[in-house]
Amino acid sequence: MMAANSPDAELDELMTEAVADDDLMLDELSVAELVTLMNDRDALIPGAVRDALPTIISAIEETSDRVRAGGRIIYVGAGTSGRLGVLDASEIPPTFGTDGNIVLGLIAGGPTALVSSIEAAEDSEETGRRDLERVAPGPLDTVVGIASSGRTPYVLGALALANESGSLTVGLSCNLDTPISAISRHGIEIAVGPEVVTGSTRLGAGTATKLVLNMISTISMIRLGKTYKTLMVDVKATNAKLVRRAVRIVTLATGTDDETARVALDAADWNAKLAIATIVTGMTVDDARQALDDAAGVLRTVVASAPKATS
Repeated sequence: MMAANSPDAELDELMTEAVADDDLMLDELSVAELVTLMNDRDALIPGAVRDALPTIISAIEETSDRVRAGGRIIYVGAGTSGRLGVLDASEIPPTFGTDGNIVLGLIAGGPTALVSSIEAAEDSEETGRRDLERVAPGPLDTVVGIASSGRTPYVLGALALANESGSLTVGLSCNLDTPISAISRHGIEIAVGPEVVTGSTRLGAGTATKLVLNMISTISMIRLGKTYKTLMVDVKATNAKLVRRAVRIVTLATGTDDETARVALDAADWNAKLAIATIVTGMTVDDARQALDDAAGVLRTVVASAPKATS
């Protein structure tokens, strides 16, 4: 008989491992019925995230303050949780023009685990500590441990090291009263409930995790000055789609036409934020660049302080 306090018993008690409906026979349902079932289930996820907003807000406020002071966001996870962290981190440079060192993603098993399952890699706290140690976390950094179960050893090891290093720690899970919440300054717990496919946390838990990671990284970038109005003014114009997006961003921000936007972008080496600053303020490229540097890259500050400014 399995002991009540054994690791297996603890796993069986998690809400993400519970059976949603003992009478539900997925293998007997039509495609239409399955699609409707999954869509109905997914519709509950935003509400579960909303219930956790007070903790999410506190975590992002502290995180973004650290990022503005030069810190990093470091995601740590295993399996689906790790992949979602790496995905979010990898999308920040092209979207917000960062150098790739502001938001990092660590996954148990390393890069191979992104495309191949290395599930046993999550079982070692020491490996989590060692992997995080390689990126030298410090007091300005935020380490976000991601684990749907809330108990993954790899994540717990990394969070323990982060605490010892003076980093801000955030635990993101989809269960309640979890070990990663207990070890973190901010324990974000999204009560998603049982999965459609029992225990398959790539479903509801994965969706909830992605929603929260979107908030953490995007809002931190907004507070870093990477947007103006609703526009991603630090976007890197590295392909045809992004070139067109840069032109559109400049026209939307300034009210100018495409031709004027392209001329300004050419002069600014296709830096949309810089092009907007020259158009709105009438400054030369060099003067606008210096003004942005003085304003820590916040375009609204430059626009608001310039004689010709219009917001």
